[in-house]
Amino acid sequence: MARLNERAAVPSGRAAWILVLCASLALSGCVGPGSRTSSRKPARPAAARPSEPVYVAELSPAGGPASSASPAFRPDGTTIGNGPVRVALILPMTEAGQGAMVAQSMRNAAELALDELQGAGLTVLVKDDSGTPEGAQAAAQQALAEGAELIIGPLYAGSVQAAGQVARQRGKAVIGFSTDASVASQGVYLLSFMVQEEVDRIVSFAASQGHRSMAALIPETQYGRVAAARLQQAAQQQGIRIAALESYPPGRPQDAVQRMAPLIGGPSPQADALFIPENGDGLPAIAQALHMAGFDPRRVRPLGTGLWDEPRVAALPALQGGWFAAPDKRGFTAFAERYRARFNVDPIRLASLSYDAVTLAAALARMQGPQGFTEAVLTNPAGFAGADGVFRFNPDGTNERALTVQEIRGGAAVAISGAPRTLVAEN
Repeated sequence: MARLNERAAVPSGRAAWILVLCASLALSGCVGPGSRTSSRKPARPAAARPSEPVYVAELSPAGGPASSASPAFRPDGTTIGNGPVRVALILPMTEAGQGAMVAQSMRNAAELALDELQGAGLTVLVKDDSGTPEGAQAAAQQALAEGAELIIGPLYAGSVQAAGQVARQRGKAVIGFSTDASVASQGVYLLSFMVQEEVDRIVSFAASQGHRSMAALIPETQYGRVAAARLQQAAQQQGIRIAALESYPPGRPQDAVQRMAPLIGGPSPQADALFIPENGDGLPAIAQALHMAGFDPRRVRPLGTGLWDEPRVAALPALQGGWFAAPDKRGFTAFAERYRARFNVDPIRLASLSYDAVTLAAALARMQGPQGFTEAVLTNPAGFAGADGVFRFNPDGTNERALTVQEIRGGAAVAISGAPRTLVAEN
């Protein structure tokens, strides 16, 4: 089984990209010291996309309204760069609500990538899907008719699936941003933050630190259901007993916490860890309910996912000493600094995914032209390293990421187990 090689190290360097081709191919993005300037929160997609997990995107800007450096999208389409190899970037540029703001930030990140890769040899065809599968299908058809060799995006699961069907007919690959693993497939790769990997990382780390009995509070959301299913698999693999698993309607955890109180409260709890795959909107209510139930984080270790990686979560007393898995902060911080300098506004958290995808496409195009977008290259086991750390695409379209484990201490998150520098396969 392939797993992450545990080494407390991350790539470093100011260069926007470094391509190394020896026995394996790796792409290194820019990372540096610092802390994350924005947080990942779950999206609330419209009912028209029922298959899309609610955590697909952060639909609120990190730094307020877009600046004048972020022009409105023109429905007739735009291009970035002027290289001989063409790729498409499909985003919900004109979707009603905040989806368009997310799309603009991701579009800006693509522009930043090409700005930093002088002579990249790439042209990015920016296409609007309006946030619908039908729009994605039309955008993919148009992009491929204009010579696109690779499709980057779309954002939502249904749109990724629709674009993938079009691309598959033409023998082209897709690098999508959805977190719904069900739309991943051979040739349709997801470059996203996937809860499954974060659950595996935090459960494995907890087991390595001696935790053997775990309770879980699970929100009744798609994110919660995916996290709960993966928790049970990971716990079984690590020899951890699930003492209790209680679900609750979003925003109303009190009854679930009361039912669990005998296991996690008092001086002699029956579980030594409590897993809560919840975000900054829902955690304050949980923290209050835990306090009322006599929960003590010094006796029962709180555990979470990357949704915890924001300041308001770190300020909650009930989560002090808690652990969560997330990408290394330093890469995104360095990317965000350059983004602010270029566009005079903070990027959304997902913008680095667009930056990494375009940087990867440019590097592969420079090395091999359109042949760089084949399955053999994109699924190289050595993987790539971008702004959010080391990642690789699996043949089934999902991804693996090198993740840190962070501990909440005194209102801040501190890395206690670094992200691996490489991904290695073990026999």
